[in-house]
Amino acid sequence: MTTGDVPASRIVIDNPAGGVRVVAFDRPEVRNAFDTTMYLQVTEALVEADRDETVSALILTGRGSAFTSGQDLAEMAAMATGTAVEGAGQGFMGLLSALTELSVPMLAAVNGVAVGLGFTVLAHCDLVLVDESARLRVPFAELGVPPEAASSVLFPARMGWQQAARILLTSDWVSAREAVDLGLALRVCPEGTTLDETITLATRIAAHPRAATRAITSLMRAGQHDVVHAANRREQAAFAGLLGQAASTGTLADFAAKAPS
Repeated sequence: MTTGDVPASRIVIDNPAGGVRVVAFDRPEVRNAFDTTMYLQVTEALVEADRDETVSALILTGRGSAFTSGQDLAEMAAMATGTAVEGAGQGFMGLLSALTELSVPMLAAVNGVAVGLGFTVLAHCDLVLVDESARLRVPFAELGVPPEAASSVLFPARMGWQQAARILLTSDWVSAREAVDLGLALRVCPEGTTLDETITLATRIAAHPRAATRAITSLMRAGQHDVVHAANRREQAAFAGLLGQAASTGTLADFAAKAPS
């Protein structure tokens, strides 16, 4: 492989305080949308942080005006029409596995827009802080695809059946305050302070014995481990069945063409 063949980095990793690691999504030109390369890079960063004995708390955030707009719809539309480059679509299940197997406490600093995976990943986080300007949405029904990232079970568990059904079936936007009211976030932060406040909270966690905080995290997640894996398998099977349908293909292509840069 030549130097020109190496994919550009889609993430920025920082260690702002003792025991705290920040993984920032870094594709601001497409609102930090996840393409195959980004899935693989984020997965590697999560696995590395979980193995690193110096990391006691992990923070996910986004650079620019968005947390993440979710799946790169141009890549997904190409997959639906059979025109994607070889290897496209790889990495999604690896990321879900990494999220499910993590033992390090994981926090999210949600700055701005969080769409699709940007919303569903929050149900895998232990603590979530949202900027007052944040807006969240899962447009799966509108796109003609099923839920992802075990949100079909994690959303009802976090917010109750009625609210989960409303959010998944209507594709409505959720405000920062509503995210807190639904139990998906801990608190709303003044605009521009969310990452700093999340680092402060993560530093408090990192000040305690690492073995204890990881044990607490692992024990809390253990009860949903098998449930999440089973939900991932069901959602992927449903996705494969719906992705090639004409309605999904046309809608994805239309969304991809209109997606802001």
